[in-house]
Amino acid sequence: MGTFSWPLRIASMDGQNARDLTATVDTGAAYTTLPENLLRELGVEPTGKRRFLLADGRRTEMDYGQAWATIGDESIVTIVVFGRDDGPALLGAYTLEGLSLAVDPVEQKLIPTQLIMYLAALYGAGK
Repeated sequence: MGTFSWPLRIASMDGQNARDLTATVDTGAAYTTLPENLLRELGVEPTGKRRFLLADGRRTEMDYGQAWATIGDESIVTIVVFGRDDGPALLGAYTLEGLSLAVDPVEQKLIPTQLIMYLAALYGAGK
């Protein structure tokens, strides 16, 4: 598919500190990963650790926390991983799905998408 960059606003949970940045769209990454020093400057604190398989086959454990992510007019609370201070900002699949965005690989842009609820009929949705 290739990669491309997209503007992203990331903010602390209280919304007091925010930063506009450009992140590489990475649908192969489960979570959005940002430099640890940036997250700490915003007041985002780790809430736990998770194990990850890296693209080069190595396994590692990294801190994660929560932050507000905004693209366009949509904002959600998302999981963010504390990456290396010199590492890239990666916009992961969890955040994209939360914002109801899909990747248009031909135009290399994010587009609104329709979310799927296969079991909606069982729960009375769509009445």
